[in-house]
Amino acid sequence: MLPELQHQLSQLLAEAVDTLLPNQNPTIKLERPKQAEHGDVASNIAMQLAKPAKRNPRELAQDIVDALMSNPSAKEILASAEIAGPGFINLRCTTAVHQEVINKIQEQGGNFAKSPSNGESLMVEFVSANPTGPLHVGHARQAALGDCICRLFSAAGYKVHREFYYNDAGNQIHNLAVSVQARARGISPDDPSYPADGYRGDYIVDIANDFIAQKTVHADGQEIVASGDLDNLEDIRRFAVAYLRREQDLDLKAFNLQFDQYYLESSLYTDGYVEEVVDILTKNGHTYEQDGALWLRTTELGTGDDKDRVMRKKEGGYTYFVPDIAYHRTKWKRGYHHAIDIQGSDHHGTVARVRAGLQGLNMGIPKDYPSYVLHKMVRVMRNGEEVKISKRAGSYVTMRDLIDWVGQDAVRFFLIQRKADTEFSFDIDLALSKGEENPVYYIQYAHARICKILRDSAELAQQVNQADISLLTAPSEITLLKRLAELPNMITLAAKDLAPHYIAFWLLDLAADFHSWYNAERIMVDDQALKLARLALADSTRQVIANALDLLGVSSPEQM
Repeated sequence: MLPELQHQLSQLLAEAVDTLLPNQNPTIKLERPKQAEHGDVASNIAMQLAKPAKRNPRELAQDIVDALMSNPSAKEILASAEIAGPGFINLRCTTAVHQEVINKIQEQGGNFAKSPSNGESLMVEFVSANPTGPLHVGHARQAALGDCICRLFSAAGYKVHREFYYNDAGNQIHNLAVSVQARARGISPDDPSYPADGYRGDYIVDIANDFIAQKTVHADGQEIVASGDLDNLEDIRRFAVAYLRREQDLDLKAFNLQFDQYYLESSLYTDGYVEEVVDILTKNGHTYEQDGALWLRTTELGTGDDKDRVMRKKEGGYTYFVPDIAYHRTKWKRGYHHAIDIQGSDHHGTVARVRAGLQGLNMGIPKDYPSYVLHKMVRVMRNGEEVKISKRAGSYVTMRDLIDWVGQDAVRFFLIQRKADTEFSFDIDLALSKGEENPVYYIQYAHARICKILRDSAELAQQVNQADISLLTAPSEITLLKRLAELPNMITLAAKDLAPHYIAFWLLDLAADFHSWYNAERIMVDDQALKLARLALADSTRQVIANALDLLGVSSPEQM
């Protein structure tokens, strides 16, 4: 039901309780009954208060119901209130209450289910791929999850900042540079002299050829001109990183995804932030020297790490989580006190270490900062077999491969329809199919079908805001109306649980309810008033499907 109705029912129950047990001020929680025939919402408030009030819970529940139903305001929205089991109170709303959602949708349109600004800012960091190769299917899953989570929080009233952190420093970047250098000198990956940890995809050849040709690359607001000097490894590094950053941006553009900021790992060193963090942790007594290395006392900082961790290796250089601590310190200092990181499950060990380092800074940062969504990798299936190789990448399927094969709508929907921490197989054949078994097609088809209905009755459809919605009383219509009213609470719940797959499953339920109604009740009836009312319901369903698909970054086609 709509949040405002839920709030109103909670208030009415609280008033009923107060007439019986003054000054209790209990928290009223409303839940959906497990069985639809038990009503629209249920409360266990009588069971909650029975023991301290020294009352039989069923008898107390009956008294609460009597007090509730004697309130004229409650009678306007409740058809009945009943006692069930050991003392549950089941409430059933009037048909008029369910019909009211039509007016809300028609009034708010694309803003239906969105909350006003709550004044809070949120940073979501995701994708954050090293600029060493094309984006792979794991990055695609991050992109889908991250963008959907951003859209959910925006709809929930937050000001959302999308950030991409890329590691443009370290050993992997060196391996990239020497790989390009080798290919530019005509050395193939099969040659014994090729770098042992070098990259082997065809994209390395493309970078090498452009470097030799002294081409120019535009990336991250910079213009990088290749010198063509194969002895200048730093020039090769700068050009290769810029080349791949441009390629990644093109992949993200094909995914209809933009970031507010790209944050460079190298800047943490050049701006002195890494050294600052190490100095602060040392001054605060959270480090020690052992075996020539500098260690962080992570086990003493209360974030659950099972052993202390090396910060600076004995041969020199910091371990990977140290710049991560510095980076998250900048997030906090920039005012993002609510931050979410979306990473692969192989980063699980990073969570406790980064949080421990942040605790050691004594900045008042909560122990659970930042929040993490860790996703498992994706297997790509085609013709019943796993697809493992991409010619472009050399050893993995890329994000661009998926988009080229099935389109960005299917990629987005399929990659968020499972909980992030579960294994997932992306079935190319299913994503290309045009039938009920393909979930994104099934939902988009419902939207397109409604659009056709409205086109076929264009003149009447323009009058849906004048429809007599009290005529919508068929069981399948009430079911559909109830479903439409769920979207605001679904957004709140999906954002709170960092679970965009809730929206995907809910959309499937909505499409099924629409198709059931369409098959059960004729829209184009002779009764003009009833026809107009049903067109209003169809149009409202179209709007809500479009709003929910937009939360996933998926389009709402008018024809299929």
